[in-house]
Amino acid sequence: MNKTKTSAVSTGMKSTLFSISDEDSDELKITPLGSGQEVGRSCHYLEFKGKKILLDFGIHPALTGMSALPFVDHIDPEQIDLVLVSHFHLDHAGGLPWFLMRTRFRGKCFMTHPTKAIYRWLLSDYIKVSNLATEQMLYSESDLDGSLNKISVINFHEEREVNGIKFWCYHAGHVLGAAMFMIQIAGIKILYTGDFSRQEDRHLMMAEIPHIRPDILIIESTYGVSVHEPRESRESRFTNTIQTIVTRGGRCLIPVFALGRAQELLLILDEYWEQHPELHEVPIYYASALAKKCMSVYQTYTNAMNEKIQRQIAISNPFQFKHISNLKGMDQFEDIGPCVIMASPGMMQSGLSRELFEMWCPDPKNGVIIAGYCVEGTLAKDILKEPDEIQTMSGQRLPMKCSVEYISFSAHTDFEQTSHFVRTIHPPNVVLVHGEMTEMGRLKSALEREYEGLTENPVKIFNPKNLETITFYFRGEKMAKVTGNLAVSLPKNNDIVSGILVKKNFNCHVISPQELNKYSELAVSTLSQRLSVNYNGSWQLLHYLMNAMFGNVDILTTEDPNQKVLRVFDSVNVVHEPPVIVLEWIASPTTDMYATAVMKMVLKAQDLKDDEHIINPSEGFDKMHFKECLIELLQEMFGEECVPKIFKGEKLYVVVNEQRANIDISKMTVSCDDEKLQRIVQVAVTKLFESLAPVTYDMK
Repeated sequence: MNKTKTSAVSTGMKSTLFSISDEDSDELKITPLGSGQEVGRSCHYLEFKGKKILLDFGIHPALTGMSALPFVDHIDPEQIDLVLVSHFHLDHAGGLPWFLMRTRFRGKCFMTHPTKAIYRWLLSDYIKVSNLATEQMLYSESDLDGSLNKISVINFHEEREVNGIKFWCYHAGHVLGAAMFMIQIAGIKILYTGDFSRQEDRHLMMAEIPHIRPDILIIESTYGVSVHEPRESRESRFTNTIQTIVTRGGRCLIPVFALGRAQELLLILDEYWEQHPELHEVPIYYASALAKKCMSVYQTYTNAMNEKIQRQIAISNPFQFKHISNLKGMDQFEDIGPCVIMASPGMMQSGLSRELFEMWCPDPKNGVIIAGYCVEGTLAKDILKEPDEIQTMSGQRLPMKCSVEYISFSAHTDFEQTSHFVRTIHPPNVVLVHGEMTEMGRLKSALEREYEGLTENPVKIFNPKNLETITFYFRGEKMAKVTGNLAVSLPKNNDIVSGILVKKNFNCHVISPQELNKYSELAVSTLSQRLSVNYNGSWQLLHYLMNAMFGNVDILTTEDPNQKVLRVFDSVNVVHEPPVIVLEWIASPTTDMYATAVMKMVLKAQDLKDDEHIINPSEGFDKMHFKECLIELLQEMFGEECVPKIFKGEKLYVVVNEQRANIDISKMTVSCDDEKLQRIVQVAVTKLFESLAPVTYDMK
């Protein structure tokens, strides 16, 4: 369990590939690759503890080709662990087939069941109506089909985990299947709203408010500080405007996306026509080749809608419209009088809505109702300024005399919904995305005023531009949980716990080596070392020297009576296999050190004659210098507090974990109740002696 806190936050422009974070880094970075102080091509890059996530991967509706994509040249797709897609709209999912099929992305991609079902048909329609040359298209139908195999689905409130990244989703209310994702990495939680609405409409529930407080909230700011018109008033103005247009003999064009707000408007229109018999002769067309497929998806996922629709579906299907006909294309349309046509796409950049608008805009009897949010640079946004003329897709200039009304049914939060959502969750950090620069700036100022002067649990607001990285610092206490048999037999009185520390997905556990394969995918293994060296000297001399230098040398018996084996330090076997001496031991830092000392003694014995076997220092040996060097060596090995700085005569001692090792410098010997400590100190004394003292070997 981690205790966390947030410290300073910094921002900065990034113009190179993002560096790979160390897993132990305290930095959490959020970088908009799209929809940073703009609406369109939503894509946010999140990096923490070495994990890399993309939130959405949309296209910009006012741009084409590669320029419509997020700024993907600032990331390495191969390093991305996870892509989470909030909903099916093109500005949130339109670039996904390109990313999944035409980059080196090898991670996982998740969206809800309705989003995946609609994503397939919506993007297929986008490919057909784009009117772009093949070489300008970002992807093909085959890319779209292939991308489906790389997309996994998630249920609302279902917790999933990918490479230590935990995530789950809540209803967002924006369109069918829209989700808000809660992401948790190393105990830190980030909530990404995507597009969301806190107002229930005719078929969708409002966005949920998570009961878990995130450390960072990434929230849309589409409408800034604007407040939506009440739903009843908005619906009344919508139906009255349509009736006015058709009554004067005009055609009413309602540009919509094939799925999303279109279904809400269809429910309103069908109900209104049923209540007004005088309009029954005026046809309503839903101009989308996807109409039947759209309706089948909506009928399948009624469980993701509000209670009103779920009750109604039990009696009759509300999406089987009585007064609305499907219009697949212009070849089926007879333009002979007043009518209402809902046609895609909503921004009128191309497709049937653009074609109908160019036909009807010169006639003042006709009218257009813009029923959703419009992105800067699109025709839908331009005609709201009521220009005198417009330019057709072929480059001609046409007079614009039709009426234009903006009646927003866009299911985005307004200021009241946004501020209530932030106030209810009360996260310490709020990152604004998906909003034009001016509106986003106004929302930031309004939220800052709301929390101004708040000393307890303050809220920090950020509105980064595209490619502007916000860096948060989360520091915490790292805790390890003792598990298994080691937990059952925990020592008392704060004694040392000895085990193996295993870290997986930011969780640390201390376990015994014997249970390594039980609590992890690891296993205990040993490395046996075997080292051979030529030796033609005396075995008796070697035995004598080993005893003299190291003490406690045992003679081992083997199945072969002619084989001679010594056991040094209870860990290194010295085997005589003429013409070689073989050293055998189980590798570890301590036994490796023992083996080095034993090998050095074997090499010295090789150089001696049989009549030389007692080691004496030469007359030039400086004992005082040796004592000083030995103290420094032992202090480096065990710490200054374990070795006395002043001692008398030729007696010295070392205290480690309350075990005392006594050193007799005159005899170069060590005595201690702890055999392991005794051996370590003896090797240190012997090796230092050999390095400082020129020695002779005389027969006594």
